[in-house]
Amino acid sequence: MTTSGFLGIPEEYLWIVVLGFIIAFVLAFGIGANDVANSFGTSVGSKVLTLKQACILATIFETAGAVLLGAKVSETIRKGIIDTDYYVELNNNGTSTTGSQLLMIGQLSSLSGTCIWLLVATFFRVPVSGTHSIVGATVGFALVANAQTGVDWARLGLIVASWFISPLLSGGISIALFYFIKVFILTKPDALEPGLRFLPLIYSVTIAINVFSTVYEGPESLYFHVIPLWGAILASFGVGIICSILVKLVLIPWQRKRIIAELRDNPPEESVADAPSEAGSSVALSSHSDSTTQQRKAKYKPIESAEDEEPIQSEQQQGAKGGKADNKSKKAIVDRPEQARIFAWLQILTAIFGAFAHGGNDVSNAIGPLIGLWVVATTGDIAGKVASPIWILVYGGFGISIGLWIWGRRVIQTLGEDLTTITPSSGFCIELGAAMAVLIASNIGIPISTTHCKVGSVVLVGFFRSRDNVEWSIFRNIIIAWLVTLPASGAISAALMAGLSRLVL
Repeated sequence: MTTSGFLGIPEEYLWIVVLGFIIAFVLAFGIGANDVANSFGTSVGSKVLTLKQACILATIFETAGAVLLGAKVSETIRKGIIDTDYYVELNNNGTSTTGSQLLMIGQLSSLSGTCIWLLVATFFRVPVSGTHSIVGATVGFALVANAQTGVDWARLGLIVASWFISPLLSGGISIALFYFIKVFILTKPDALEPGLRFLPLIYSVTIAINVFSTVYEGPESLYFHVIPLWGAILASFGVGIICSILVKLVLIPWQRKRIIAELRDNPPEESVADAPSEAGSSVALSSHSDSTTQQRKAKYKPIESAEDEEPIQSEQQQGAKGGKADNKSKKAIVDRPEQARIFAWLQILTAIFGAFAHGGNDVSNAIGPLIGLWVVATTGDIAGKVASPIWILVYGGFGISIGLWIWGRRVIQTLGEDLTTITPSSGFCIELGAAMAVLIASNIGIPISTTHCKVGSVVLVGFFRSRDNVEWSIFRNIIIAWLVTLPASGAISAALMAGLSRLVL
């Protein structure tokens, strides 16, 4: 084995490493164009963020998530699915085909298979799973390299099961959040104060979960791995409490004043002067932040929802009119102007939260095979005992950001606008529920599908808001693409593995 002067990589491996970095960048580009819609599609769809603003935030927090959370998932991708013992034995047997060569060609094939499939899916504006693609491609090359014994089927079964569980888990969390918000905020006669009252709780819980996911068993390079469980819990609670205090003392007064001023100076078009005073959703705006609810009602006329949608009514009022809400009242779960402005800020927070989680999960999916390729080439460590280099995770985050900027609009439109109508309040619940599910899985080390989580939340919350609010034909096409993804990327990877093996080995 001849050693090259370039970073100590053997000459016979150098071309594989160079080609692997190129293909991994294109793959990251494809994930950025397709999968990042998971994080910011609902924010763009509900008009909370422009596409440019979403791209800027995604660039920052996708990369941060990859660096701080990505090592665990990338290790599962590169050594948790395939049986590395087989490749170690090939090296020890001294055969002409070394385990290192075979494994590196396999990683190159899995990168290529995933890349091709994701770009095809993005062209047709279908939000497929980057996780599905990379796992399928990894299984594809392993089957060619070592038939059925080359795959850890128990580990693969756990991952596949998570793909079916994750949409239901994410959707369930999102529906629970939306029901809580509907009961305690959206259906209250006063549209402003109930929402402001819950802001400290919502912000502190969101931030605390994010801090815990980052600190607990975090990257070794930042020494987070030495922090015990009790330390991570204490840190997350402490940050959450500080956040709650700041929101109570600073954010709520500022937001109250700003919302009242905006709606006083620019009243929404759907405001109706002769709205009935007994309407459950009637709300009045005050020009002074210290006015009480009764003063606001007396000083200003009520505001109704859009003319094609009924005002939100409390459960008591629905019961007085006949008990159970019918399909029309389901459609009435909409945000009033004050509520839309409150949840717009929250949706930005949860979109950032989601981008951070997505970076930790899906950037790692793209870069996992590249890390495996790099570690084998530079250290010869097939068993994967070397930690994931952070600079490669940053490289993947950069590629994802470029893909989002250049081609991300296509899938963002499908997920954020075409699949269902999204309001700021429902968008907040969708993003927080999906991000919580992904962060839980990322910390366990299971590469679940961010796409599945987000689509599950979008569809279930959309159905909860209104049974006619989901474009089921689009959802059907997404399901078909999900089912095809694993075998498609696996077949492409297997074909490339077979071809490269004949040419190189």
